[in-house]
Amino acid sequence: MRRPALFLVAALCLPASSYAQTAEDRARAAAAAARAKSADSDAILENYVTPGLAGQTISTVDSSKTFTPNLACQKTTTLLELLAQPNATGDIGTLSISRDKDLDGSFDEALTLPVPASGICADGIISCTPGTWDACRFFRWDTSATGSLKLSEVELTDLAGCYCVNNSCGSNLVWGNMASVLKDLGGGVVGALTSADARIGIAQASIEGPVIRYTGAQTTSCATQPQIGATAYKASPNAIVGDAYAAAQASSVFQALSASSTGAGTSEVSRSCTITRQITQEEITADKIIDRVSGGYATYASSADNLTFVMGSPVDNSLSGGSCSIFDFHMTLRVKDVDRLHQVLLSRFGADDWAQIRVDGELVGSGPQSWTGTGLPPGKCEKKGAFYVYPGLDLTSRMTQGDHDIWLRVAVADGGEAYASIEASVDAGCKTTEQLVDTCGGYASNDDCRLQDEVVDGVTSFRNGVNTGLSPLPQTRLFGTGICATQITRDFFRRERGYRCTVDLGQAAQPDLSRGAYIIDHSTETLLADRVRSADESYSLTTRNFALPDRGSVNACEPICKTRKAMVNTAAAPDGVTGAKQTDPTGWDYVYHACQDSNVCPAGEGEELVQGCGCLDDFPETAVMMQTVRLGGADLVCTSSVR
Repeated sequence: MRRPALFLVAALCLPASSYAQTAEDRARAAAAAARAKSADSDAILENYVTPGLAGQTISTVDSSKTFTPNLACQKTTTLLELLAQPNATGDIGTLSISRDKDLDGSFDEALTLPVPASGICADGIISCTPGTWDACRFFRWDTSATGSLKLSEVELTDLAGCYCVNNSCGSNLVWGNMASVLKDLGGGVVGALTSADARIGIAQASIEGPVIRYTGAQTTSCATQPQIGATAYKASPNAIVGDAYAAAQASSVFQALSASSTGAGTSEVSRSCTITRQITQEEITADKIIDRVSGGYATYASSADNLTFVMGSPVDNSLSGGSCSIFDFHMTLRVKDVDRLHQVLLSRFGADDWAQIRVDGELVGSGPQSWTGTGLPPGKCEKKGAFYVYPGLDLTSRMTQGDHDIWLRVAVADGGEAYASIEASVDAGCKTTEQLVDTCGGYASNDDCRLQDEVVDGVTSFRNGVNTGLSPLPQTRLFGTGICATQITRDFFRRERGYRCTVDLGQAAQPDLSRGAYIIDHSTETLLADRVRSADESYSLTTRNFALPDRGSVNACEPICKTRKAMVNTAAAPDGVTGAKQTDPTGWDYVYHACQDSNVCPAGEGEELVQGCGCLDDFPETAVMMQTVRLGGADLVCTSSVR
């Protein structure tokens, strides 16, 4: 009987947490420990980044273990130190930079700006006549071939995020905003250095009055040259394909996945295609509808829509026939666009002495008397003069698409001449040709392909397989030139699409997912249904009670508050300081804060409360602001015509 009593005493001596703490309690404790170490950027810097780059001790999330990483080959207490002091005009008259270039713990490079800084950009400075925004020059932070820091003069459009700080925009702007001014200046310098040398890493920035200091280290590579693996693919993008294949072959995880039934049986490929509306506007002249391609001796255009084709030998007595001779003249007319051919007339023909005219071998006229055969005329050859008739015979029905032979045969005794003319009336002008060139039809009709992305005339209608709800308005564009310039309006002109298609490689059977589908379809919150396949291909169905553990209660949201702070618009643009173009340059900066315990709003200096702690929903306002920024950054084109 003593043994049970002993067990009871031992149990009573155990700490309560060893048996009273539930899974939810342990989860909450782990979450609290994680938040303490990485709740915000400051905590991450303090607990992980700074000690990691400096070679100091880092502890695990629950602080049960510690270790000292070695992430950097070289470390320095102060990689960069920047001092900024404004003068009486508000310009930054003194801006000096000290740098530990070789990371040996001492400064070995110094740069003092030779010009005052009237404005600050994310990647440079603006220098104007002190106290004004006149005669401005623009400089970007850069590095020389040896890696030394320098300023390169550029255009304002090559800089980003610029704003004014001297007295032309307000008073005491630098001293009143020293912390943000130092961060912007230092950020531009650090950006130039890290872009030139990817080995440089920044661990921490600290501000003391007019000075900002950066703690840094050499990370990523222990090589002596900045050309390291992190930037190798930028110089040679094609190299990543071979390196990726080699890494895949050496990875046991990749090989395991690629050898699985899913990995071996199917593959997904991306396909791009377009649907383009092709519209051509062509000027159609009369000779593009009907033309004389051989024979005859002239073509006359009385207007843009009328042509006259003449044939024969019209000069008096230009033909010598003796007692009676036969002369043949042929002219070939080519009909190129029968739909635009209005009318073709045999307007005039004649000869000295006899004449007959045929179209594609068929007789259509003769004179001065009937002459139907192909031999000599049926009467006396000499007629003692010329004859001309104006039949106005309509030949339109005979002028089908293609070539047509006009045959003038004359009989001449002694001396004579011959003449025939054909007039054509056409529909000259402009011809519009329109067609859709669709290279997406095969993918759209393939059940194994799904639309992933679509851009219609610059408007994204599908993104990552989701319909954005956006579609372009009907557009009007100008096609053709000169007299054929025409404005055409259509719903769209170009669709650019991306499809994701599943390819069956046929190397392995597809995995059987029917059991999981059965469980999902037949189970409830209190009942778990299952279907198991036996060796003889039969199925056994089972059910058992099922209950989810109590998930506890959580807050409806993370309480936040909204504050605002008055700010003067000092942003700089090519036309000057934007605030100077406004009626009132003072606006508001709105800030959202996560509330502290007991719903306390941690408002910053100079901020006033707009909305107290709670479940704020400003999504509509946010969407409008983002759309305003997007449209404000869109290109504006001024033109005298619609494009």
